[in-house]
Amino acid sequence: MIKELGDTIGSRVLESIGRTVGRAQERRPLPVDLLESDDAYLAVFDAPGAAKSDVQVRYDDGAIVVRIDRFREFYEGFEMQFPGRGLSLDGRVDLPPEATVDPTRATATVKSDGTLHVRLPKVDEAGAGSDEPESVNVDDGEGGTGDATDADGDAST
Repeated sequence: MIKELGDTIGSRVLESIGRTVGRAQERRPLPVDLLESDDAYLAVFDAPGAAKSDVQVRYDDGAIVVRIDRFREFYEGFEMQFPGRGLSLDGRVDLPPEATVDPTRATATVKSDGTLHVRLPKVDEAGAGSDEPESVNVDDGEGGTGDATDADGDAST
């Protein structure tokens, strides 16, 4: 009986710690790098465990906004002991104020290394797109869409 009580208390403590860790992860924005080339901006977000269907990307008022809603898989024969991963993750990166981009040509790719690459092509001032919210399609290279595939075998849209 004392062993069962100890197991129950230990299990509840681990579960509580796991939930706390998960909530802390959900409150922190996704880490992101913003890179610039002559013809585009590239935002690289950490997106661990994300699948294409988990990711929403949009361009909104000069910023790339990302939302990841992950799900825990069920593993037959296993019981959850420590639920420590955050399931809802958000990230945002503001482009420089002088950035002129075409969000309708943006691409987003979930990479096999656990990152999300969002590429926004630059345009000259005359061909600038609007700053209205614009959804960006996300690809992960698993659907036979005919999209180009890079050297990592990851598809891009």
